[in-house]
Amino acid sequence: MSNIGTRLIGTGSYMPDMKLTNEMLEGMVDTNDEWIVKRTGIRERRVAQNTATWELALGAGERALADAGLSAAELDLILVGTATPDFFTPSVSCMVQGKLGASRAMAFDLSAACSGFVYCVDVADSFIRAGKAKNVLVICAETLSRIIDYTDRATCVLFGDGAAAAVFQASESEEGVLTTYMRANGTLGECLKAQCLPDEDPLDGSPRAVCEQRFLHMAGNEVFRFTAAAVPEAIDAVLHQGQMTAEQIDWFVLHQANVRILQMITSRYGLDPEKVYVNIDRYGNTSGVSVALCLDEMRKSGKLKAGQHIVICGFGGGLTYGAALIRI
Repeated sequence: MSNIGTRLIGTGSYMPDMKLTNEMLEGMVDTNDEWIVKRTGIRERRVAQNTATWELALGAGERALADAGLSAAELDLILVGTATPDFFTPSVSCMVQGKLGASRAMAFDLSAACSGFVYCVDVADSFIRAGKAKNVLVICAETLSRIIDYTDRATCVLFGDGAAAAVFQASESEEGVLTTYMRANGTLGECLKAQCLPDEDPLDGSPRAVCEQRFLHMAGNEVFRFTAAAVPEAIDAVLHQGQMTAEQIDWFVLHQANVRILQMITSRYGLDPEKVYVNIDRYGNTSGVSVALCLDEMRKSGKLKAGQHIVICGFGGGLTYGAALIRI
């Protein structure tokens, strides 16, 4: 089993049609296009209207399987990274498994917010290297609009909905996932928080309260400071493990949280900006979806080529962070 690696063989995405532009937000909250673009780089984001997280996930998964030339019956594992599942149970992954007819696949969700895709890649790689799976479908899907307060300009301008997926397969080639590095800092969890259940005694006899804390709350400055240290730590680790330098990397595919963060990393490593893929202007912050969405766009446009080395990196809620070095 020691020679088995994890190769990326397909990608797909499924984004809602509805575009929420900065101009539209100007009529909803005290903000303006210039302020949003200057501070975030975002011009529009997608909103899933009357669409469930599992529906977005299913669409992305189907497209990734088609791109990989794989049938659902060949899947051994379905992983879904999401912070906005439709139900506590069944999981999004189980709903997708059932809809796909992936009868041989185990399925479970993973909650790592903006690090979701990178965490899922690490888990998929672990299952494949252990010989427990040959074909793994990784999906990240979010309907963040359901937990956004559209009267809070600090958060409502940032986030968008969508889903993106990737298929990984066991391989003995030199391609695939080379190194990974995953970490968390739960002491900073309050900096990015959305409560899903009320804090109350279920046996006290009073009517059950509807949780009013479901909206996402963010301490932006604290999250930025965390990111400034965590992202270089993760990138340095996978480069060191892979015995490579930043100059040898063809693409840096980072979580699309804020254009200022992308600029910070570009400057930190002295990178050619053309090496750092950016689509935050069109989709906003889609949490764990963003890295997978970037990869799908890059693959479809021909930017990803055989033999290239890429670094993917996620960071956010939890707080969590991680990176992976991949040979295409």
